[in-house]
Amino acid sequence: MNRVATIILGGGEGTRLFPLTLTRCKPAICFGGKYRLIDIPISNSINSGCHKIFIITQFLSSSLHQHIFKTYRPGTFNSGFIELLPAEQKPSTKEWFQGTADAVRQNLEYFIETPVDYFLILSGDQIYNIDFRAMLRFAKGTDSDLVIASMKVNEQNAKRMGLLKIDKNHLVKEFCEKPQEQSLLEHMQITSSEDPSKPYLGSMGIYLFKREALIDLLNDDLREDFGKHLIPTKVAHGSVSAYIYDGYWEDIGTIGAFYQANMALTKPKPEFNCHDETNPIFSYHTNLPGPKISSTQVSNSIICDGSLVDADEIHNSILGPRTIVKKGTNIRNSYLIGNDFYAPPVAATKHFAEAFQIGENCIIRNAIIDKHVYLGNGVQLVNKKKLANYNSDDVYIRDGIIIVTRGASLPDGFIL
Repeated sequence: MNRVATIILGGGEGTRLFPLTLTRCKPAICFGGKYRLIDIPISNSINSGCHKIFIITQFLSSSLHQHIFKTYRPGTFNSGFIELLPAEQKPSTKEWFQGTADAVRQNLEYFIETPVDYFLILSGDQIYNIDFRAMLRFAKGTDSDLVIASMKVNEQNAKRMGLLKIDKNHLVKEFCEKPQEQSLLEHMQITSSEDPSKPYLGSMGIYLFKREALIDLLNDDLREDFGKHLIPTKVAHGSVSAYIYDGYWEDIGTIGAFYQANMALTKPKPEFNCHDETNPIFSYHTNLPGPKISSTQVSNSIICDGSLVDADEIHNSILGPRTIVKKGTNIRNSYLIGNDFYAPPVAATKHFAEAFQIGENCIIRNAIIDKHVYLGNGVQLVNKKKLANYNSDDVYIRDGIIIVTRGASLPDGFIL
């Protein structure tokens, strides 16, 4: 793996994850209480022995850069590194990245100078646990120019993924990006699927390229996106294989997907295992004390360091670092992202609430509460009208899930 470099695409605007992306890019969104989404691909790379890591950023990347600087410090005496490649003006181009392939192409000069044989291209907003060493062995065994990580999926997921048709040797014969027409879906079905409920082979957006194959493809096809443009071009020219993965994988593309992925962590035996000591998820060490819980009934929940909880009940929920919950409050099926401080660093203004806390006797159901939020006493976030979507200055509903935006302040007795 010392002959492989990872390229993580971390610059997505994330419009479908709005309002969580009001102040940050998708990979910087907090996940599972103490992690950021970017920690998943970085940790998978490090655990697989791939320590040469580039991260391409563009949209609202400040918090992402700060997190990476504070968290990842490769050793002084090895060849590993984590290099941030933000969008920048160059003599050859002065445009923002126009797509995934364009982002890699605009940074090609840095990759050409890297002494590796393969480039592993990852997304910054997916959740999985993959040993990329197995993928590299597969690539060498097939001698393919490109290996696409793939998995068997149902029709609902097939419509949001690139679909592959392969032969008995796993060579990709056809590729179709996000097909919607029923006739096209039927054409892309796997004829010998072991699981009838998953008759499609979907691309996970994880690509392992031979060095020269990637450089040649970027120079030959000047279009913007891997999935829409360059992957079909490469499939037409051949030497593309599919590595079939049978574990957990989730693309965090919508509020619904983000919410469900977090809630899944509260199950007794979640599919995505954060407790595997052989494959740790790396993140920033906060040096906070353990959580303090007073007279609270807690079940199927994750409560992170530094939390001060005096609630009535916490069920099937995640409370991030420094979450403060007052007496009588009842929280179910919710993710409270937590806070960077216990108290505002400056006096209360329109940018900071008077305090960062969940007040007394609140009821919170099916919600995501962002950082630095103040909820007054008796606030009810229950979606009484069962709305699928709703917009206001501080509170939104997406996919039926209530989102309270970063820095919001809701008065006593507020009900939604």
